[in-house]
Amino acid sequence: MTHRDSIEPAYSFLHQKRNVYIHSTLDWQRDDIEYAIACYADEMSPELFQELSDGRADFLKDHKRFQEDITNAVERLEKML
Repeated sequence: MTHRDSIEPAYSFLHQKRNVYIHSTLDWQRDDIEYAIACYADEMSPELFQELSDGRADFLKDHKRFQEDITNAVERLEKML
């Protein structure tokens, strides 16, 4: 099981960025958020990433699935808290 110390900061960061992302109408802002989240995903706890991604290496890194992925991640992290 993933330690709460890695869940709380991940939830806070992803939740905040998701809320801005879904309400943004600026392509550059959405691109910046996608980039920031992809970088964060590369640095997050490997155990937590594995748990959230269900083994998908491109989770939170695929432009076409980004909104679906970040929404799914936030929902799953919220349940873990």
